[in-house]
Amino acid sequence: MNKKEKFNAFRGSLVIPGGRVGVLLVHSLGGNPVELRFVAQGIARQGHTVYCPLVPGLGGGTDTSGLSSWQDWYSALEEAHDELKAHCDVVIVGGISAGSMLALRLARERAKDVDGLLLFAPTIWPNGWAIPKHFIFFKLVYHKWVASLMRLQQRAPFGIKDERIRKFVIDSFKSDGRPLEDLFGRGGGLVWEFKALARDVRRRLGEIPQHACVFHPRHDDQSDLSNAFKLQRKLGGTVEVTVLDDSYHMVTLDRQRSLVVDRTVEFVQRLTRGIEEKAAVSRLIKGSGVAE
Repeated sequence: MNKKEKFNAFRGSLVIPGGRVGVLLVHSLGGNPVELRFVAQGIARQGHTVYCPLVPGLGGGTDTSGLSSWQDWYSALEEAHDELKAHCDVVIVGGISAGSMLALRLARERAKDVDGLLLFAPTIWPNGWAIPKHFIFFKLVYHKWVASLMRLQQRAPFGIKDERIRKFVIDSFKSDGRPLEDLFGRGGGLVWEFKALARDVRRRLGEIPQHACVFHPRHDDQSDLSNAFKLQRKLGGTVEVTVLDDSYHMVTLDRQRSLVVDRTVEFVQRLTRGIEEKAAVSRLIKGSGVAE
């Protein structure tokens, strides 16, 4: 993509222009694209285009009314995908935590347009060791208006094992003038919508055919490792899983972020080479007149 071309990006999004290989990354529930900056920059250094949209409703502080639905989030992601696809021949989609569920749904619904998957601490259901035991009863809430009466609080260590990095994130949030309640709290309605999204994705995992690369902490405080293993068993394509032993939930920010970036870049490069080689063989067969 010509660097002078501009995306009509959502406000607060991260866009790094590059070549004809595009990577679309989705932030977490109540999060923002900053969570993915290290990974985005690592991919972009290879000459690829990276788009991390701030998804309205999913992003922190973007749904003060509490009226957005997961369908709204998905519609915004489709819009972001279509914009990236207009610039790129190859599109790889990924997400961190709850964002991984949106990425998986897009891969299912746009199977011909999505060439691979990057899943960082994918969360089908929050069940890590720092999640309060009583949170399991949230599954019994069947109406959003009931869920909206609740306010769910995260507990330390807030997905980050490294104390220095955790302090930096908290201080950065304070400097933006936003209350820490926005960082560590989640409205019940928001979580209810995520539950509905995850249910939709979980029921049809076998219909998702793309090659997937998964990173998940062994001791994830927010999302147990069983989430990754379920995807490894159920997804329809090849699934590579890297288990991290010195990180908590926010794997793109925590102690092993360099490892995550390096292996992400390697996966993107390897996947891209495979697509290019397959296209070259197809052109050769067509040019020779031999039926495939």
